[in-house]
Amino acid sequence: MNELTALLLGIVQGLTEFLPVSSSGHLELVKALTSVQNLPQESLLFTIILHGATALSTIVVFRKDIGEIIKDLLSFQANASFYFSIYILISMVPAAMVGLFLEEVISTLFNQNILLVGAMLLLTGGLLFLADRAKASAKNITASSAITIGLLQAVAILPGISRSGATIATAVLLGIDKEKAARFSFLMVIPLIFGSMAKSLMDADNINLEDSFFPMFIGFVGAFITGIIACKWMIAIVKKAQLTYFSYYCFIVGLSAIVLHLL
Repeated sequence: MNELTALLLGIVQGLTEFLPVSSSGHLELVKALTSVQNLPQESLLFTIILHGATALSTIVVFRKDIGEIIKDLLSFQANASFYFSIYILISMVPAAMVGLFLEEVISTLFNQNILLVGAMLLLTGGLLFLADRAKASAKNITASSAITIGLLQAVAILPGISRSGATIATAVLLGIDKEKAARFSFLMVIPLIFGSMAKSLMDADNINLEDSFFPMFIGFVGAFITGIIACKWMIAIVKKAQLTYFSYYCFIVGLSAIVLHLL
């Protein structure tokens, strides 16, 4: 993989991690269209590194929220921040279990499986379409809703299902306030991504990182900068209830991917 391709993949990751169009699905499509020939392990490692970049951009955007949560937690009181943190931990369980016990199966899916990506993009589009038509509500996150949102985050490990789209749409369909849904969706993934990234780096002994370090670094920087921009943009989009436009986009790209596979 050369530096230009890595930068392109980083920009795609940064833009699509927060926008509800599936970053992993778009990465697989770009890899297929640019004929990136990687071992599945290296492909998955690079995907995790790019997700780490966007997790870092989430920390930058929500630094005040995270600072308040940490401050309240250190006060050792059962306040709103304490319960919010507990709900984030609860939401992580399904995806963590899938990552631990189905790692080999997941790894094979990150190998330019265009048909799967297309089908999952159609599913993402359907979720967004329904969520944008849900009645406005102002419910708070609860333990049960955190579990449900966490289950959708686990399913979103599949390339083509938007993690942010699936979790935000699920939260909105559960009646949770849209701004709270977006905030929870973006914050809940941070510890999960860093955990996955650490594990992937520890398991990367058989990959020649000397040749791929600089391209991966370029991709990381591209994903980090564009991630900050896309994160702020997505918050504004959710507030204005404009998810339908992204559902149409997912339908178009998903159908195009399926047709491309069949040709």
